[in-house]
This record gives sequence, structure tokens and C-alpha cells, in this order.
Amino acid sequence: MHALIPATAGAMSPQDLATLAEAREQLESPGIAAQLANLVGAPVEYLLAYKLPRGATRVINTAVRMALRQSLRVATATLRNGQQPGPARERMHTVAVAATGAAGGAFGLVGLVAELPLTTTLILRSVAEIARSEGERLDDPETMLACYEVLTMGGSSATDDGAESGYFAARAVLAQQVVAATEYVAAHGLMSSGAPAMVQLMSTVASRFSIRISHKVAAQSVPVIGAATGATLNTLFMRHFQRAAHGHFSVRRLERKYGPETVRKAYEQLAVADRRNGRRSPASTA
Repeated sequence: MHALIPATAGAMSPQDLATLAEAREQLESPGIAAQLANLVGAPVEYLLAYKLPRGATRVINTAVRMALRQSLRVATATLRNGQQPGPARERMHTVAVAATGAAGGAFGLVGLVAELPLTTTLILRSVAEIARSEGERLDDPETMLACYEVLTMGGSSATDDGAESGYFAARAVLAQQVVAATEYVAAHGLMSSGAPAMVQLMSTVASRFSIRISHKVAAQSVPVIGAATGATLNTLFMRHFQRAAHGHFSVRRLERKYGPETVRKAYEQLAVADRRNGRRSPASTA
């Protein structure tokens, strides 16, 4: 628990402040690159520079864009919007995505191209179910696009400092694109993706998610890793995005209750309180 309560505590209940503190731990946890580096025992930057096959980045970018185009619509179509929110079935999705990783991990880039659409769909389906468990409506275009936002969240680096958090900085970058895309989707539907607003948002999401996927391919390129741990890598990815989804949609739920500004100030003051109490930031505890 945080010994120093933020000054905004009067505006939020102790229970909601605890929820926000937990969300911050989830959102500012070590990024996927740091987690992969711990797994393979080598900096991901080294693997990206020396281990990826020539042309891999182009193949990955193309595969990610194709996967994103259809995956969220397929993912949410299998969830009944009218169903009462309940606990998200995270274990089921994690087991399923591990199976896709095991199937595709032995075939390099060819396996990735075949695996990625299904893996992305499973990740987004889990993210959408977590969103619904936090009171979001999956027939709301803003919720649908907020699920895509989760794929851009990689956690903070250990060098981040100051009250400005990695999470809110990432949201700010996408804010205008999300607003414009939400208005378009509300009028034309998610599958009408040719409008400039949607193209711009999907390009941003794809470019950031491609970086995460490149890290995965780099890790799989280590001979001892690639043959045996496609399932392990996919499990790590799923758990990472599930944590990000829990944090993101918890923050959104609190924003609906208290307003975005109140929640943001409390979030940032939690970071200040941690530093004053000598706690290390979540990003530096890997």
C-alpha cells in the first residue's frame, strides 16, 4: 500500500484509490522488451540487430496490418454484448494463445505469418472481455478502439521520471486519432476502414504492435528458444497485454466515475508518493 495518500484522496474513495494504485502497477510495469530480455538472457536490441533475417521487418509489418484489419471484429463478434459483465476468462485465452505459439514457433517467419492473425485475435478477444468485465460496452465504438490502444502499451522504461507517466503520455499521443476514428466508426462501422482517420490510427497501432512482434521474432531466432518456446513467448505476450488491459480499463472506469482530470492527478500523485517513500517505480523492478 502507499503510505502517502495523494491530495486528491478526498475526491476518490480509499477503495478506488487502491484500484488506481493497482492499475498503475500494471500499466507502468516493465515493457515487453525488458521481459523478453530477461527470458532469453540477451538484450533485445542485440537480437534485433544481429539475429533477425533480412527483410523480416517488412514481413512483420505487413502481417501485423493484415492481422489487425480483421481481428477485433472477429474477437468481439464471439462475445455477447448483452451478457452481464463477469470475470474475464484469462486462463482460457492464455492456454489458447500458447497453443498457437507452439504450432507456429517451429517455422520461423512463415510460421509467424500463419500464426499472427489467430494470436492477435485471441489477444484482442481477451482484452475485449476484460473491458466488458470493467463495465465497457462492446457495441460502443470508443470501447472497440480502446482495445486497440492496449496493443500500443509496452510499459515504462527504467529511465522514466517525473510525474508525467508513460501510460498517460502514450494515451495523449493517440488521443486525437482515437476521437476522430471513434466518430467515423460510429457513423460507418468498424469495417469501413478506408477513411483517413481510421487509416492513421491503424497505422500508429500497427507500427507500435509491430515493434512488439519484432521483439518476439528476435527472441525466437535464438536456436535454443525458437524450437521450444513459441508457447512461452505467446504466453508472455498474452499476460503482458492482459495486465495492460486490466490497468487501462480500470482507469477508464474510474474516469467515468470521477472525471479524467481527477483520476490523472491522483495517478500522478501516486507516482510522487512512491518516490517520496523511497519505493522504486514499477518499471525499474524487473
